[in-house]
This record gives sequence, C-alpha cells and structure tokens, in this order.
Amino acid sequence: MNKFLTIVSIVALSLQFTSCKSEAKKEEKKEVETTTEAPVEKTAPFAIKNATNSINFTAYKTTDKVPVNGIFKKIEITKGGEGNSVKEAMNGAEFKIPVSGLETKDNGRNLKIRKFFFAVMANTVDLTGKITIDNDSLGTAEFTMNSVTEKLPFKYTIKDKVFSMSTTMDIDKWNAQSAIASLNKVCEDLHKGADGVSKTWSEVAINVTTTF
Repeated sequence: MNKFLTIVSIVALSLQFTSCKSEAKKEEKKEVETTTEAPVEKTAPFAIKNATNSINFTAYKTTDKVPVNGIFKKIEITKGGEGNSVKEAMNGAEFKIPVSGLETKDNGRNLKIRKFFFAVMANTVDLTGKITIDNDSLGTAEFTMNSVTEKLPFKYTIKDKVFSMSTTMDIDKWNAQSAIASLNKVCEDLHKGADGVSKTWSEVAINVTTTF
C-alpha cells in the first residue's frame, strides 16, 4: 500500500512539474511574440539637423565701425530641412536659434547682449525663421525677432556639400531701436571712439555655413 502511495505521489509531482514547465514556456513564447523593435527614424540623404552648422555674426561699435564678432552655437530645425540635394534640404527649412547660445568669447559681453539687448525685446528667447531659395544664387529668410517678422534677402553658394549664405541685417526693421539704445547705454564707454562719441550700429552682418 505504501509503495502504491509513493508511486502515485511521484507521478503527481512529475505531472505538476511538467505543467509548470509548459506554462513557463507559453509565457516566455508570449513575451517574445509581443516584443517589437523601435522604428528606425529615416532621414533624406541631406538633412540640416545632421549637418555641421556655423552661424556667425558681426556687429559694429564706435563711429569708426569697429567689428565685434560672435556666433550662435545652437540651431534647431523645427520643420523641413531634408531633401535629396543641398538646395532641396535648405528650401523651406524652418528654424529656431536660442539666444542663450550666443558666444562672443567674452562672458561679460555675452551677458550684456542677452540682458540689455535681446531681453529688452518682446518674445525673443529664440530667433525664428524660414528659408526660401529663390534661384541659383539668391534666397529669402522670413526672420522673426521682437515679435516682428520681416523678409531678409541673402546670397548663397553651394560647393560640393557645403551651403554658404551671407546677408546684412538692419535691426531697425525689427523695431529694435530701444534695444540698441539699451545696449549702447550699458556699453557707453566701451562703444566710444576716438571722437568721444558712443555708438552702436543697427547693421549686423550674418554668415551661415552648413556642411552636409
């Protein structure tokens, strides 16, 4: 009788173990079946967000028009910016440039420009715009600053995989006279030339290079 009970117990345990193992395999199979790979983001052959972008500007001080050079270290493409050619990628691209990325290699100057120039304007944490390629050498940027959007014509060239554009911006067109006056006041002595006149120009030269 004892032997019979022992055999029954062994068979029951075996069936239970086999059942658990089978269930575990089912769960494992189910988990494998429901696992999916994250979709791979596809980009066109030319994409500005994957390119090296250099945004340089030159402002001017004193009546002798002494240049002050700087760059914007960051740019974000908010729409478009891709294509099968350099021109196609640039045409229609919309962008955002954070003012916080301004750099003139002088921390004191950086702070003054951000605080006493850009911060005086309305809604100018970022500079935004849209690029339109008009023909093989000219384009237009719809540039927004100080809650004002104006068209900024530019010249450009494409050599191999390098897009280069240049333009001159008159800040007065963006109603930024008070911002210029604010910056000139805080930099009065630094912007004073040999003639004793302190001056900050409204003219700013801009050069942008995008290397794909």
